[in-house]
Amino acid sequence: MSNPAVSTTTGEPSAEPSPELPVAPSAELSAEPSVLSVEPSVEPSSAPTGKLSSAPTGEEQTPDTGRARAVLAVTSVGVFVVFLDSTIVNVAFESITRSFRTTTAGLSWVLNAYALVLTALLVLAGRLADQFGRRRLFQIGLIGFAVTSAGCGLASGTAALVAARALQAVFAALLVPSSLALLLPEFPAEKRSAAIGVWGAMGGLAAASGPTLGSLLVQYLSWRWVFLVNVPICLLAALVGARVLRESRDENATGVPDPLGVVLMTVALGAAALGIVEGPQWGWDDPRVLGAFLTAAVGLPLFVIRTRHAARPAVDLSLFRVRSYSVANAGMLTFAMAFFAITLANIIFLQTVWHWSVLHSAVAVTPSPLLAGVTAPLAGALADRFSHRAVLVPGAVAFAAAMLLFATRVGSTPHYVTDWLPAAMLTGVGIGLTFTTLGSAAVASLPPSRFGVGSAINSSFRQLGAVLGVSMFVAVLGTPSAASALDAFHRVWYVMAAVATLSALLCAGIRNRPHQPQPQPARPSAVTVDS
Repeated sequence: MSNPAVSTTTGEPSAEPSPELPVAPSAELSAEPSVLSVEPSVEPSSAPTGKLSSAPTGEEQTPDTGRARAVLAVTSVGVFVVFLDSTIVNVAFESITRSFRTTTAGLSWVLNAYALVLTALLVLAGRLADQFGRRRLFQIGLIGFAVTSAGCGLASGTAALVAARALQAVFAALLVPSSLALLLPEFPAEKRSAAIGVWGAMGGLAAASGPTLGSLLVQYLSWRWVFLVNVPICLLAALVGARVLRESRDENATGVPDPLGVVLMTVALGAAALGIVEGPQWGWDDPRVLGAFLTAAVGLPLFVIRTRHAARPAVDLSLFRVRSYSVANAGMLTFAMAFFAITLANIIFLQTVWHWSVLHSAVAVTPSPLLAGVTAPLAGALADRFSHRAVLVPGAVAFAAAMLLFATRVGSTPHYVTDWLPAAMLTGVGIGLTFTTLGSAAVASLPPSRFGVGSAINSSFRQLGAVLGVSMFVAVLGTPSAASALDAFHRVWYVMAAVATLSALLCAGIRNRPHQPQPQPARPSAVTVDS
């Protein structure tokens, strides 16, 4: 019996070929009772297979809709808690400062430790998920995140809180790439963008609504509940996940990833993030900041050189030869810069220029995340039908237009309904159309066996964009007086309009075409399924 080579692709045709991703032969019929393998009768494609020890992808069999929705719910919870904790802590600083009798500067590492560790470990976590099992690492991530969140909430001092936050970021890094890699095979290719829209909407909603939820918890309970709220959520998700998630991995990812490559990658990313985060506070000419940037500048080329020659590289650099994947990551980096800068800038504006309370300010910015959450699933469906570019470019342009509305209409006197609300609503629409669709566009050109590491790299670009965006906001805003504060914020909005416009231009270069439902083949394609 013949056994032709098959590709377990995402099902979305790509305008650019991917000759650097060679076709692997399909698996032979296995006699092991726990593994099912069957032979296909379809044409090979240009993408690699890698055996998927998993539920088959949507092209391989009709998916279980109920299970797919349950998986979507569980994985969305995972990404929600990760990105909630990237912003919810901001509004708790004053309360924590009083509780520990320290300074805001002393607490800065409560934020920075989380951002640095998460940025440095995302790519490695995606590689480990592909190799050792996405379900396994996702469940470990949920339980570990719950335990470390409890450690944050019960911390007795600044040092203990910072240490717990760093450990929390380790488990957060496990959750993000494994959650998306678990989700994608549950949906057929023509519905994946919509599924990613819901998944990404949860992450965007979490990041944008963090200040609002944090304000409510701090005011009516305690700053400790900013962390403790994660515990029951994660444990419940882990219980459901144990029932509905199916294990999957890339069978070609064997052996230990190149240790030297892992160290170089982690050090380079961590050093770059350190320099960006601490530059505004320490000073850009501070030896520590310059040393961090020098370490990153040396470490990144060494990592690339090492990866090209390693037998088991930490990251498959051939992914970046896929044009749409590379362009989508660049678009994610720039849009994340604008998004995270504005998420922080707007709530600070309301408190410092309009002199609103923390809770009042947090409620005032809520329309943006709400509209983003409503728009993102619709954006996914539109991307599936019309193409990612058709959704991304209008979304980034809408976000840029919203920044111009803020800069030209918002003044020192509060006019929320007429001046602020229209710009805030347009911001939410822009976020919903763009943020999650960029993640979908990035992985659309990749085979299922690369979903874990591919989504991890994309998430790293998003996290690095967050670090860059906040630092850019601090640098552009400066330290204005009360009289010049309005002009300083106008300057921030104009700069972020320019950054969002750059993201729109990059998105125009994404060439993924819309999905078309694929007819079922006479015989399903080669997969391996864990029983």
